[in-house]
Amino acid sequence: MVIAEALAAEGAAVFVCDVDGAALESLPDHLEGAWADAADADGMAAWLDPIAEEGIDLLVNNAGVAGPAKPIEEITPDEWRRCLAVGLDGGFHCARRVIPSMKSRRSGAIVNISSTAGFMGMPYRTPYTAAKFGVIGLTKTLAMELGRFGIRVNAIAPGAIIGERMEQVIAAQAAAEGRSEDEVRAMYLAGTSMGAFVTPEEIADLVVFLASERGRRISGQVIAVDGHTETLYPRQI
Repeated sequence: MVIAEALAAEGAAVFVCDVDGAALESLPDHLEGAWADAADADGMAAWLDPIAEEGIDLLVNNAGVAGPAKPIEEITPDEWRRCLAVGLDGGFHCARRVIPSMKSRRSGAIVNISSTAGFMGMPYRTPYTAAKFGVIGLTKTLAMELGRFGIRVNAIAPGAIIGERMEQVIAAQAAAEGRSEDEVRAMYLAGTSMGAFVTPEEIADLVVFLASERGRRISGQVIAVDGHTETLYPRQI
């Protein structure tokens, strides 16, 4: 919810959806939330269409799941489909509902959240990586398609983000490779020039910039916020 809070602080009317009921209940009063599954095309339409009728300036596609952390031969078709359905299909479902409104106003911005895994690959994270590669392809194509309507489309590629989700990823990666969590964490850090994880606020700052007038000629870009990833996951340190 850090991105939503940052946009609200700039004066935006923010609408969010989530499948986590507890997260929705904890939303502050100035944010409007609804339960919806990004992988469900009909659910996205039911949530977004009434909002789009009022006009949407910005869409942030930030839905995703970590997916399994295990060898490709152990990944089930259901695990594969769910990861791509949320991480890639969700952006498609949302974009197609809001783009007509943006086209009619000849303005708008879309920010898709990818990952450094979306252009470097990641062992044992095949569905997640495939989804994030797809997000970049979606971004590049929509930027080309929509630029003449004054609509900008960009992707942010975060590195390892400080927080509970990253700790869960580290734990799963450690289990998959038979390493300690401290070793996996150190490997992530060793892969970046700055040797540091990023904060959710740093991602939110870039979303705000891309949505603002200052970003009015930035489109079709994949911008990493990652302390410069030299290698996503060094095999040894």
